[in-house]
Amino acid sequence: MYQIRPAKFVVATTILAISGCASHPDPIVDTKGVNETLFAMDWVECEEYSDQVVVGRGIAKSATTGAAVGAATGAISGNASDGAGYGAIWGGLRGGLKGNREKQNVFKRCLRGRGYRVLN
Repeated sequence: MYQIRPAKFVVATTILAISGCASHPDPIVDTKGVNETLFAMDWVECEEYSDQVVVGRGIAKSATTGAAVGAATGAISGNASDGAGYGAIWGGLRGGLKGNREKQNVFKRCLRGRGYRVLN
């Protein structure tokens, strides 16, 4: 029978909790005096620009780097494979968060560039 090791359970639970926080929150825009129809069109276009940020590539690259660092660290303690696994998870998570942050920034810069007051 397969048993889940406590350390792996903690890592998996942490990843799930943090990834929930990484969802794409909508910008808060001051819409006083704003044409709602034009705003809706600009919103869709800015969202399309932000979708051009390729998050998957960053996740893969960060996971690979994390695995290498984790394997080297794990080799010192005598368990390179676990170290590589934890490093890949940590690196992939960091890469995903960074990519998501960039998507948010592109979206907000686009709206600001079109003259909207983005509050967050």
